[in-house]
Amino acid sequence: MRYDEWLDEHQKKKEQILAKLQALDSKEIVEYFDYDNMVKKEKDFCLLYSMDKKCHDIKELNCFFCACPHFEFDDDGLANVEDKTLYSKCCINSKYGGVFEYNDAIHQDCTNCYIPHKKSYVKRNV
Repeated sequence: MRYDEWLDEHQKKKEQILAKLQALDSKEIVEYFDYDNMVKKEKDFCLLYSMDKKCHDIKELNCFFCACPHFEFDDDGLANVEDKTLYSKCCINSKYGGVFEYNDAIHQDCTNCYIPHKKSYVKRNV
């Protein structure tokens, strides 16, 4: 599956959840998207839920911005960098992010970036 297809599918899941929560205020919606709650109530939202795994190892993971708004990806490549193709990048150049390269590909490594998954960030951006 291409990333843009996954993103569209994932956005539809999020919209369905938000439709169920329309009577809640933004603070309650942020709380609903807490990892521990989502694992129990929205098992199909994330493939990792069924494996009891988190995408980022932080205590209070919030899943509202599962698809990070600062992550840019293109299956066809964003740019050529020397003899490699840049497929993904962080639009805010997070100091917590990194880059990994293999063969002829360059990808953003978001493993250590928790910015969009912290409740404080979500509250400011919902």
